[in-house]
Amino acid sequence: MKKEYLFTLVVAALCNFTWASCQITSDNRVQPDETEKTTKSEIPSQKDIQRFKSKGWVCYGDFGAKGDGITNDIVAIAATHEFANKHSLTVKADKATYYIGGKRCTVSIQTNTEFGEAAFIIDDTDVEDRNAHIFSVNSVKQSFKPINITSLKKNQDKLDITLPGASLVTVTDSNVKRYIRFGANQNNGSSQTDIFIVDKNGTVDKNTPIIWDFERITEITVLPVDETILTISGGKFTTIANREESKYSYFARGIAIKRSNVIVDGLEHRITGEGDHGAPYGGFISISNCSNVTVRNTLLTGHKVYRTIGSAGTPVSMGTYDININRALNITFENCSQTNDINNAEYWGIMGSNYCKNVVYDHCTFSRFDAHMGVANATIRHSTLGHQGINAIGSGVFTVENSTINGTNLINLRSDYGSTWEGEFFIRNCIFAPRGVKSGNVNLIGGSNTGQHDFGYTCYMPERITIENLQIDDFSHPEKYRGPAIFANFNKEMTDEAYLEKFSFIKTREVILTNVSTASKLPLRISDNTYMFKDVVIVK
Repeated sequence: MKKEYLFTLVVAALCNFTWASCQITSDNRVQPDETEKTTKSEIPSQKDIQRFKSKGWVCYGDFGAKGDGITNDIVAIAATHEFANKHSLTVKADKATYYIGGKRCTVSIQTNTEFGEAAFIIDDTDVEDRNAHIFSVNSVKQSFKPINITSLKKNQDKLDITLPGASLVTVTDSNVKRYIRFGANQNNGSSQTDIFIVDKNGTVDKNTPIIWDFERITEITVLPVDETILTISGGKFTTIANREESKYSYFARGIAIKRSNVIVDGLEHRITGEGDHGAPYGGFISISNCSNVTVRNTLLTGHKVYRTIGSAGTPVSMGTYDININRALNITFENCSQTNDINNAEYWGIMGSNYCKNVVYDHCTFSRFDAHMGVANATIRHSTLGHQGINAIGSGVFTVENSTINGTNLINLRSDYGSTWEGEFFIRNCIFAPRGVKSGNVNLIGGSNTGQHDFGYTCYMPERITIENLQIDDFSHPEKYRGPAIFANFNKEMTDEAYLEKFSFIKTREVILTNVSTASKLPLRISDNTYMFKDVVIVK
């Protein structure tokens, strides 16, 4: 009897912790909206606990979730996962509709979760904390700060460290600024950072190389990689969009993945209630500080574009995303698509990313692929991209194959970050359907760099570009159209040797062309700026 009583007290304490973390008042009212009904989690008996452990799973109804689409079930959902995390149990959602209001409460997921056919309504019309995600997929491992690692070299192959197993290493040098943005959203740059994988002996994974010299490390963190795969499946999520002022105050309010070796399978996310104004979203699926994450068979939604005044004092369209990837490695989207038209410019490109390595689209239909502050190695295959196409800067190998690209350019090198790619492009068996045909401006590789702005690094164009079996659909062109060009006019002022670049912009060395055809029957040209690209070797 004493044991049973003690066990009940432990569970009660567990549930009370959940209530406290979600900031539920003692009389079970949600603040500040006292009319919002919130389910209180039920405390299971010892008999229930034994039953849960015996069957290996729990559901939200076990902890008091109503699932009526009206009652705020976030406390019961949080309590369910907290119990499952403690006892290593799977969580299964009931076939119900769960309403999640604006109360600040992030549910920690550390075990397999089957959302199944359940529906989730996320109401963002009155939110306490826009930065708080609804769910956070977390590692059971603890990060730590190693000693005696004070510097690193680019492409260094080994660290002087012994670890319990494969680990993520994140490093920062706050004394060095990179990605000093240019243009309407100009800024002073970000601290140099990198993330890579090392094994237990400190050997750096060759697929996640160190990409910067770190003369002085101001911060370093090691997070052991979870060995097992955690799977999240199913779930139909609908966000009732916020109606806040249209400014750069990003909303999270989705699923944050901060654990390595995760599979998301069969999830759906839709958006309703977007009006004539609203704040942008940072990503319903937000992946950060982890490796080996696969999102497959998933349906997402592009967000309506709102405008504001940028840091340069001029109007800008705000980026707003359903996918956000930051400081993450080996990330794959497989057989994924979006609910709205990928070529509808009323909706922003669905994806944004920073500081990533080895990002893959495989059999996806999305409005864009994007890398703001760099990606090292990226692959797009068997996919179709819409009106914002491919926007990227970075390094390594960028491969586009067996895909259809509908953007302004086949690949756009982001001019706000110097249009830099230190590596190679491989384009094979693709169709390019340019959006700029009617203007007579069709370029395979877009971007610009005047050589007058310091981005915090030397800027490169891809050293070699290999294009095989490319079909350019430029049929509906104006009368004076001269045909597509390999390169856009990256610098209209650079027309002869008199022009001097203050900061070097290293041009492409070689372009290899095999079986490139145009619907217009006009030949592929090098560029409108023949001087700038005069030294490029074209191999046919």
